[in-house]
Amino acid sequence: MTREKIARILASGFGAGFAPVAPGTAGSLVALGIGAMLLHTSMLLLVVGCILACIGGIWAVREVHAESDPGWVVIDEFAGQWITMLGMDELNWKNLLAAFLLFRLFDIFKPQPVAWADQRKDAIGVMADDMIAGTMAALVLAIEFWQFPDLLD
Repeated sequence: MTREKIARILASGFGAGFAPVAPGTAGSLVALGIGAMLLHTSMLLLVVGCILACIGGIWAVREVHAESDPGWVVIDEFAGQWITMLGMDELNWKNLLAAFLLFRLFDIFKPQPVAWADQRKDAIGVMADDMIAGTMAALVLAIEFWQFPDLLD
């Protein structure tokens, strides 16, 4: 298998980016499922997954020359969704739903500094806007769990 094929598989989120409708949402849902399995095993696995998705995503986007962020590139959604999940206090369906909705909200509406990162037209920009959106969503989740611990129970 060539480097470009491997990069294309990774950049597409193992094919999730080729969903005919809403590939970003499809990528986030696939990432949520994989992230839940990683988190069920160990928080450390999710952290390692985040790091690999971020670094591997930059490599894959560069390798397939996708600096314009085509819809099929969803490795950035994987990174952002997994970063968001780091803000969860426990693994359950309510927290997963909250993590998914918060990440998609920040990713779609792109408040600052997400919009700033989105304006970069390179591999780092493709990845950074979702990484920042994921960080913002994770912070919202962490604050919610800290301030209102019974809200999502």
